[in-house]
Amino acid sequence: MRRSPYDTYLLLLFVGVLAVAPAVLPEFYVTLLNYIGLYSIVALGLVMLTGVGGLTSFGQAAFAGLGAYTSAVLTTVYGVSPWLTLPAGLLITSLVAVSLGLVTLRLSGHFLPLGTIAWGISLYYLFGNIDALGGHTGIAGIPPLQIGEVELRSGRDFFYLIWAVLLGTVLATRNLLDSREGRAIRALKGGSVMAEAMGVDTPRSKIVVFTVAALYAGVSGWLYAHLQRFVNPTPFSLTQGIEYLFMAVVGGVSHVWGAIVGAGLITVLKQSLQDWLPRLLGQSGNFEAIVFGLLMILVLHRARDGVWPMIDRLLPQRVLHGSFSGAEDLPRRPRPQAGSVLLEVHDGSKRFGGLVANDRVSFTVRAGEVMALIGPNGAGKSTMFNGISGVDPLSSGTVSFRGQRVESLPARDIARLGMSRTFQHVRLLPGMTVIENVAIGAHLRGGKGFVAAACRADRSEEARLLKEAARQIERCGLAEQMYESAGSLPLGKQRLVEIARALAADPCLLLLDEPAAGLRFLEKQALAELLRRLRDEGIGILLVEHDMDFVMGLADRVMVMEFGQKLASGLPEEVQRNPLVVEAYLGGVE
Repeated sequence: MRRSPYDTYLLLLFVGVLAVAPAVLPEFYVTLLNYIGLYSIVALGLVMLTGVGGLTSFGQAAFAGLGAYTSAVLTTVYGVSPWLTLPAGLLITSLVAVSLGLVTLRLSGHFLPLGTIAWGISLYYLFGNIDALGGHTGIAGIPPLQIGEVELRSGRDFFYLIWAVLLGTVLATRNLLDSREGRAIRALKGGSVMAEAMGVDTPRSKIVVFTVAALYAGVSGWLYAHLQRFVNPTPFSLTQGIEYLFMAVVGGVSHVWGAIVGAGLITVLKQSLQDWLPRLLGQSGNFEAIVFGLLMILVLHRARDGVWPMIDRLLPQRVLHGSFSGAEDLPRRPRPQAGSVLLEVHDGSKRFGGLVANDRVSFTVRAGEVMALIGPNGAGKSTMFNGISGVDPLSSGTVSFRGQRVESLPARDIARLGMSRTFQHVRLLPGMTVIENVAIGAHLRGGKGFVAAACRADRSEEARLLKEAARQIERCGLAEQMYESAGSLPLGKQRLVEIARALAADPCLLLLDEPAAGLRFLEKQALAELLRRLRDEGIGILLVEHDMDFVMGLADRVMVMEFGQKLASGLPEEVQRNPLVVEAYLGGVE
């Protein structure tokens, strides 16, 4: 959503320069631009995988090798048309990527990049040790690509194809990231728990972005094979995989255009250093690797976001508002009958080793009521929330939602049944706009996949999702902040964004964890009025809150917890008169 109107002008200028480049540049520079284009395609996949999705990979060069070797073998051994080897290469690359992803993406922290190093090395030695793949000598005699009657034999002939493919992947990537699937991918970096609670299948999103990045590398490898008309394992080694990641980081690992900037800078710098360093030092060697290492340290210290953001800041910026006013409304789920039991917790317990956070707690929440869960800090209220919603399942006991047992279901499946929630500690994606954050809540109300998103065939559904997000934002009083970055808002308004996001899911049961914290008096009054309207619509609300005036003026029933146990429950006035509650929570009679 947050795009500069100058993106289009920049793209047109870029295309214009590319169009005339082969006609005015010497052959050496055309070849250099060809390699920049090939490297940019792989780096673009890393932008999505690492910069956006938060999944570090050092093995992308191996995926490029799969695309290259598939075409090399099929064309030289079996005589298959080069154009038919592209889908074959992409199929093999996707199968390998899914297989590796199912194993590798279960890892986290430093184990994930170590895992990618392991299979990157394995595939490299696979290419070099199989006789059918030419061993370390490689495969020669790969036929050139042919478009009509024209054979693409020279670098100048190949130039336009490489850069057309690159620009196509740039547009597809931008389309994908600006979609329902794209928001799910963007939520992987620091927002997986929230995304799961909103119904996002995060393991699937990881596999999707991992596979798409691998396919980008496979396309680059296929182009490389027919540009060089020869392949051997060297260009697909771990060293090259590290260099691809270096390109993405230097250019701007979270920015689409950063892939091209990084690939251009590293390729030109590498070529220049290989020419000048031997002259300066009087001897040959891989001295450019030393300079790259120092450069990486400098970038990590001084420009962690890369070069492109520094360029982007020099361009005039303006937020482009989405156009969705004419979109149809999303269908609503049928509301349960008022007074019917929505949620029933029986003997719910949660243990962390020897610590019992919840001890055999039982209660119910009905449709069309506000049930407040109160107690001192550490009483186990948020732990109970996590157990109910599947974020951190209970150790024992049963949880039934709308007549179905859910204590063993993952959070995304519980969300699909009509339960939505906020968090005690705000979980927003600070770099995304308010409307994009809220639209994540409507994830389950759409169905278009990543292929439709990349081809921009999801625009009708996307307009409906954004219209619903805008409606909930307005209900929560944040219409003026709709296109601001969520991270720029004060804490109180961020909590309102979370409520809007939960409402965008069209829930039957709403779990609100300290929603009034950080709000001013008038904002609390507006929130209370909103919750009353939701109650009147038949939504059940389970509320955790420390502001007693807010709770007692809103709740239909109150349950008090202390040390993980249920201390008392009943009407607000009954709870306030209970001597056990007064002593434990309200501070005693005096």
